[in-house]
Amino acid sequence: MTIVLDVVRREWEHGYRRFEAASREPVAADRLQRQLEVVTDELRKRIGQTFTLDQLAAAYDVADAWARDVVSEHAATPGWPRTLAMVEDAAFHLYQRGAVDYEP
Repeated sequence: MTIVLDVVRREWEHGYRRFEAASREPVAADRLQRQLEVVTDELRKRIGQTFTLDQLAAAYDVADAWARDVVSEHAATPGWPRTLAMVEDAAFHLYQRGAVDYEP
């Protein structure tokens, strides 16, 4: 695994932990889960079901633009821009498990 990929995966993991912590609040949980769903759905459309971790990391490089668009269109709630990066990281963290070269 390259150093860059290792760093990105740590970012995803950290974001996922923040997502889990934020989701403990009942009102936030529903909002965050919906945002996670729309980002994951869009990620699935963009990268497909068969991919490598390198391909996923490349998709992450440009995710800010499309994630902002899909969340604003399908899951906008009060304050959503503040949680977008965390939601993106959580989505990528979970989605990486489907990579053909995934290793925990």
